[in-house]
Amino acid sequence: MKKNYPRYTLRVSREVLEKIGYISKYNGRTKNKEIEYVLKKWIQEYEKANGEIEINYYDDED
Repeated sequence: MKKNYPRYTLRVSREVLEKIGYISKYNGRTKNKEIEYVLKKWIQEYEKANGEIEINYYDDED
């Protein structure tokens, strides 16, 4: 089943993008999955220090 992920455009310098590409290849991930992995780890660290972030949103899929 295909998940419905929202799209988000991220603007970064070419240098940062190339370095993300290097790291993602080393870890066997796509650039997108590497960025997602790093963001999830960052969120976990934040929530560990500050408490869980509650998200209240409406799911458009019925």
